[in-house]
Amino acid sequence: MMKKLFVPALSVMTISVMACNNGSSTASKDSTAVSADSNTQATAAPVTDSAQNVLSDAEKSEGWVLLFNGQNLDGWHIYKGKPSNSWVAENGELHCLGSEKDKSDKRADLTTNDTFENFEFQTDWKLAPKGNSGIIYLASEDEDAAYLSGPEYQLIDDDNFPEKLEDWQKTGANYAMGAPLVKAAKPIGEWNHTRIVVNKGHVEHWLNGQKTADYQIGSPEWKKAKAEGKWKDAKKYGETKKGHIDLQDHGSEVWFKNVKIKQL
Repeated sequence: MMKKLFVPALSVMTISVMACNNGSSTASKDSTAVSADSNTQATAAPVTDSAQNVLSDAEKSEGWVLLFNGQNLDGWHIYKGKPSNSWVAENGELHCLGSEKDKSDKRADLTTNDTFENFEFQTDWKLAPKGNSGIIYLASEDEDAAYLSGPEYQLIDDDNFPEKLEDWQKTGANYAMGAPLVKAAKPIGEWNHTRIVVNKGHVEHWLNGQKTADYQIGSPEWKKAKAEGKWKDAKKYGETKKGHIDLQDHGSEVWFKNVKIKQL
């Protein structure tokens, strides 16, 4: 996530998205668009292309749950019920449509209905060229934007983004809090596999099997990074103990599939 940056986007067909009054999502009749403690690699391997958005029997027995059914946005809503036309479910993927303008009244994040405290989250994703997005977790809907409440796993085109990036803005980083431990993203346009582990405030980011972040919420190091960086005036940042998973709409095209979670 890079706030206040202009992101050129690809031209795509707009499909309306609306959020229900109760915060849940509904699909139209003619479209899938809606108004809305581990140091080892993941035990749940990425699903092969021949079996997308499904769980194996082993995964089910381990407690994994799909957050995206591959067909519609059931279980999700637009952040804070804002009007949005930027998210669709198509071709077995969650697709955030690009926009010619980064800021728009019709753009907003996609957020899980459920909240989670201690969990392992996994997804596959890819970005369009020069793209910018993120996965925000432990997010609250008490703020104007999800990133003001929860930490963010950064997704961005490290090599081709049109503005100079700080290390803490690069893919896999704990955004605005620390640079990624390694560079592990695949070339733009290819699918990446992300894993986020949150357990009693201890957080790990994994990207394509490599650890890119490891930190403890509330530790002296964490507090120092917050006090000296982007979130120094965001009083509620990192305060949510149980929160939503939020997929960021930053004006760029981004795709997600095989979105799953296991509570710890």
